[in-house]
Amino acid sequence: MNHRITLMPSGHTCSAQDGETVLEAALREGFLLPYGCRNGACGSCKGKVLQGRVDHGATQDKALSPAERERGAALFCQARPLTDLVVECREIGAMRDIPVRTLPCRVQTLERLTHDVMRIRLRLPASERLQFLAGQYIDILLKDGTRRSLSMANPPHDDALLELHLRNYGGPFSTHVFTQMKEKDILRFEGPLGSFYLREDSDKPAILLAGGTGFAPIKAIVEHAIHNKIQRPLKLYRGARTAADLYLDELPQAWAREHGVQYIPVISDGKAGDGWNGRRGLVHQAALEDHADLSGFEVYACGAPAMIEAARHDFCGQRALPEAAFYADAFTPAVPA
Repeated sequence: MNHRITLMPSGHTCSAQDGETVLEAALREGFLLPYGCRNGACGSCKGKVLQGRVDHGATQDKALSPAERERGAALFCQARPLTDLVVECREIGAMRDIPVRTLPCRVQTLERLTHDVMRIRLRLPASERLQFLAGQYIDILLKDGTRRSLSMANPPHDDALLELHLRNYGGPFSTHVFTQMKEKDILRFEGPLGSFYLREDSDKPAILLAGGTGFAPIKAIVEHAIHNKIQRPLKLYRGARTAADLYLDELPQAWAREHGVQYIPVISDGKAGDGWNGRRGLVHQAALEDHADLSGFEVYACGAPAMIEAARHDFCGQRALPEAAFYADAFTPAVPA
């Protein structure tokens, strides 16, 4: 049974087919709602049910607490309508004309950046290019019907190859990439996906928060900003376990030296005597230490769900960052059960 969904405050309407989530229905009819992980872990798609009832699906308490649910909040990537709905949500208009496509591609190069991070470059067919916004991701479509989401590390203007950064967490796809995948292998993907991209209609200073391979979409955003001569101040906080995990570190150093992008690398697991003279601790804590008031900023954060949730809680709760100015992409790696 189809259910009518009214999106407020825009008044746009769409129809959810049987089994569809609010997010799936909106995307299918061309209305882009914010989302990130699409599995109930990050909270990027959180909105409010003003009228009607939903099945909340599989959500994690850190993304949607029981108290929030009682107040009518829902994660639209999981919530399925049980009745007609009126929901309160943000809509993003910049992507409406960018189609989501399914395309084949060929593995052009495989390059180990560290012992557990692989850079994968993919070449599309000669007649194809993928239109996307810097910071978005694609889903690799695997033969068993599952998907592996990976952010594009290349900016849109440099689209001859798609660049992906994959950490080996021990899941089936990453194990395949690190042990069996070869150059010239054929893959299929769907994209572009996600609502994580630089809002170019704002001139507010932006804090970029990257943890681990969350550096990939941040790299795309910075290179896009440099290419387009965007003048707003950019400050990159990059977190890693050790200095050795700061792969491609010469890039942000060059951005700082040549383009004025402030760069603060932070390591969490280093020990005294390891030769590291930079910041230590949690990466979002470093940003907290440097800014007493974030009310005039935007924040773009990409990394593990725990980092995203801590940053959202502390930046908005302690530093007056508006909720609407916190943009996030939470990596939820596939690992063995």
